[in-house]
Amino acid sequence: MRVHDLLKELREEKAAKIVLLVADGLGGLPLTPGGKTELETARTPNLDALVRDGTCGLSTPILPGITPGSGPGHLGLFGYDPLEYRIGRGILEALGIHFAVGARDVAARGNFCTVDAAGLITDRRAGRPTTERCAAMCEKLKQIRMPGVDIFVEPVKEHRFVLVLRGDGLGDAINDTDPQQTGHAPLEAKGADAASHKTAGFVNRFVAEAGRILKGDPPTNMVTLRGFARYPKIETMEQVYGLRACAIAVYPMYKGLARLVGMDVIDDLKTLPEQIQTLENLWPKYDFFFLHYKYTDSTGEDGNFPAKVEMIERFDAEVPKVRALKPDVLIVTGDHSTPSKLSSHSWHPVPTVLWADTCRTDAVTEFGEAACLRGGLGQFEAKYLMTLAIAHAGRLGKYGA
Repeated sequence: MRVHDLLKELREEKAAKIVLLVADGLGGLPLTPGGKTELETARTPNLDALVRDGTCGLSTPILPGITPGSGPGHLGLFGYDPLEYRIGRGILEALGIHFAVGARDVAARGNFCTVDAAGLITDRRAGRPTTERCAAMCEKLKQIRMPGVDIFVEPVKEHRFVLVLRGDGLGDAINDTDPQQTGHAPLEAKGADAASHKTAGFVNRFVAEAGRILKGDPPTNMVTLRGFARYPKIETMEQVYGLRACAIAVYPMYKGLARLVGMDVIDDLKTLPEQIQTLENLWPKYDFFFLHYKYTDSTGEDGNFPAKVEMIERFDAEVPKVRALKPDVLIVTGDHSTPSKLSSHSWHPVPTVLWADTCRTDAVTEFGEAACLRGGLGQFEAKYLMTLAIAHAGRLGKYGA
C-alpha cells in the first residue's frame, strides 16, 4: 500500500494548527576539521529553546549520498516521495509566476550567466543581477521566433527566468544545459526520445539566438536552461492529508511548489517580518502553514560563511512570534544542506526540530548538526516528516485492530 493511500484511510478531523518553517539550505559544514558549522556558530537562543522543549534529528532529503535540488527537497518535506514524483524545476518556476502551463507546453528554468570571449562560463548567475535587469533581458529574448513552436520568456527574480515552448509532439526528457561549474561552455541539449529530441532542437536554437542577442550585455550575456518538464498529475495536500494549506514564500519557485500540491499562495511578500505578519493574519483560516526563508541558501551558495551565520540569526529572531501563535505542531528544518564551504547544495542530512505537546523530549539542548545527531528523531527520510506532523496534531487514527 502506498503511504498516501494509508494516510487517507487513517486520517481524522481535528482542529489543529501545523507550522512548517523551512530555512532553505539550512545544513552546513565547518570550514576546518573539528570546527563549527554555520548553524552551530550562529547565536540561536530561540531555536535552542525550541529544541529543549521538543525533539530533534537529522532528515535525509532523498537517500544517503544523493544531493537534492530544491524541488525534490521540498516535495519530500511535504510528504511526497521525491523518487516517485520527479518534477522538473521548469514547471515549478512557471507556476510560481502564475504562468498558465498547458498540455502542449514544456517549461524550463533559465539562468542568465556570464561567458568570456571563448564562450566559457565565468559566473553561473551573472553576478545576481537585479530583477529589473532580468526583466529587461527577457524583453530582448522575446524577439526570438522559430517555426513550429511558440516561445514564451518570462522573468522570475534576479538571474532567473522561465522559458516555455508550446507546440505539438514535444517531450521533456532533456538534459540541463547548465554544466554546474565555471570554465565550461553551456552544454548542448539532447533528447532521450524522439519527442524530446524535437524539443532539444528548439532549445539549442533558442540558446544560440540568445547568445547572439545578449552578446553586448555583460554580465548577462548568455543563458543556461535546466529542469525541463511538462505539467504532472499529483494529489493535493487536502486530498491526501485533509489539510487546508497555505504557503508564505517570497521566491516564485517555492510558490510554484506549493501551488503544485494545492496550497493557497500569498503573493507580494518581500521580507521575513512581512511573512510572519502574514502568518498571524491568516492564522484562523488554515490548518497547515508552510513558511519559506531563502537567504540561508543563497548565502551558502555564495560561499559566504559569515553571511549565512547572520541569516540564521535573523531567522532565529522571528521564532518567538511563531510560538506566540501557539501552534499544535511546529517544525523547523531545511530542504537540503548548502554548506558555504562547498558553495552548493550537498548530500548532508539536515537539522530538524519538531515541537508538540505530544512529542517525547530528548537530551539535546541546542540546534546544530552534531547535537541533532543525538536527538530522539534520529536520522530519518524527510518524506516521513509530514506523517509525524499530522500524528502529533492528533489527525491520524490507529492502523489495524
